[in-house]
Amino acid sequence: MTNRSPLRAKSEKVKNVVSTTWNAADYAANSGVQQSWARELIAKLNLRGDEHVLDIGCGDGKITAEIARKLLRGSVTGADASPQMIGFAKKTFSTDKFPNLRFRVMDAREIKFERRFDVLFSNAALHWVDDHEKILRGATAVLKPDGRLIISCGGKGNAHDVFVALRPEMRLKRWRQFFRKIPTPYFFYAPGDYEKWLPKFGFKINSLKLVPKDATYDGANGFAAWLRTTWIPYVQRVPENLREEFIAAVTQRYVAKHPPDAEGKVHVKMVRLEIDAVKV
Repeated sequence: MTNRSPLRAKSEKVKNVVSTTWNAADYAANSGVQQSWARELIAKLNLRGDEHVLDIGCGDGKITAEIARKLLRGSVTGADASPQMIGFAKKTFSTDKFPNLRFRVMDAREIKFERRFDVLFSNAALHWVDDHEKILRGATAVLKPDGRLIISCGGKGNAHDVFVALRPEMRLKRWRQFFRKIPTPYFFYAPGDYEKWLPKFGFKINSLKLVPKDATYDGANGFAAWLRTTWIPYVQRVPENLREEFIAAVTQRYVAKHPPDAEGKVHVKMVRLEIDAVKV
């Protein structure tokens, strides 16, 4: 899923939104896959070093800090709806060490800043957000003319095999009471959706595509740690004293169909929606 956390209002009850509580330290320790994808995305920015960048869904802040290191004459602001993530990021990447780096609690559907940015960047975060038109409305408001929108998030078909393992487990008598009327926690859009939305909000499309990715984890334990860390809309519906049992059961189902390779790695087929657009 992503180095990023849900970008949702902290207390507002919104249709189809799941309330989640993030363990920022745990996420930081188990988000190597998201970090590697973020570095690929950062490389596409071709930063000069004097830009002002907004990182939406910054999560634990480590990717935002990597961007800050490339902006010797610029700055970066990391925004995330999770107070736990922002608190962790501020503590880990202080302004003493990164004077050009700031963090702020903010819902991705309510992007508001006094200043304007050269780049709006987001990696592995926006599939947590239901209304992407609101994201784009905020993005166009805070970007300078010719500002770039660079996004990678879960796209249509993402993690299909994980859902195949997860859903039958949820239906078992042991668990189904915890999953009645569960709202949709993830929103995996297709390029066709953004083909309609981007021009509507004043963006010219440079590139828009679904990209298959192979996520790898260190055996069943690594896969379970990933479930525990990022599939929290499902995991946190189970009482705390039963969560490890539920995670182990889903992991067992998945690994039975997708056993570790010769090096002990468990693979997950992911699909990223990659967006490169310019404000006109």
